[in-house]
Amino acid sequence: MTTVVQLENVHKRFGANEVLRGVNFEVRKGEVVAIIGQSGSGKSTALRCINHLETIDTGRIVVCGHELGDAKLSLKQLRRDVGIVFQSYNLFPHLTVEQNISLALTHVRKLSKVDAKSLVDTVLNQVDLLMKAQSYPEQLSGGQQQRVAIARALAMQPQVMLFDEVTSALDPQLTGEVLKVIESLAATGMTMILVTHEMSFAQKVASKIIYMRDGLVWETGGPYILARPQTPELKNFLGLN
Repeated sequence: MTTVVQLENVHKRFGANEVLRGVNFEVRKGEVVAIIGQSGSGKSTALRCINHLETIDTGRIVVCGHELGDAKLSLKQLRRDVGIVFQSYNLFPHLTVEQNISLALTHVRKLSKVDAKSLVDTVLNQVDLLMKAQSYPEQLSGGQQQRVAIARALAMQPQVMLFDEVTSALDPQLTGEVLKVIESLAATGMTMILVTHEMSFAQKVASKIIYMRDGLVWETGGPYILARPQTPELKNFLGLN
């Protein structure tokens, strides 16, 4: 299996606060990797570094063949290859669902309106929201807005999808809607990295679990580590003491 994301000895600090202190991990094509850990452990920062939303201080990150930090790096191409969905939906309130998704398709990918419409219909169908194409964000529930955000990222046809705590602002029922969509994407073989606090979901969907603590990868393994953690720190985090 091809390695599509690789982090080698990655360090990142914000002022005096060293958030990543030598992070190493890799993600292979088709893997679903869940990153878990306490707030402040560096999970979201690591994810943002993979999409070059944050620049690292030292170390090396290679994503879909792009060497981050290389002077020849095309951010435009990187963002096409790596989709990211945040806990805040970031939808344009004055645009319909269809317009929110098609904007980047016509302006960045330079698709015709006809081709963009066809792709919008395809991704809305994937998230079970085709009937909401002409609705505005304020007419949707939080779960529906998050699913539109996922559809928008999918429309760019990325090689890797990143999800940063995408259900943390949702109630349990809406969380279930969004997790169902992510689970269906996992079934298609899409490469995904999820920062999540939904342990049961991580155990069900992820092929690899990464537990971060104090800016380091503390423990990693298959979903079994959530039931049989090897370190006292992960055991304590999971409340298994």
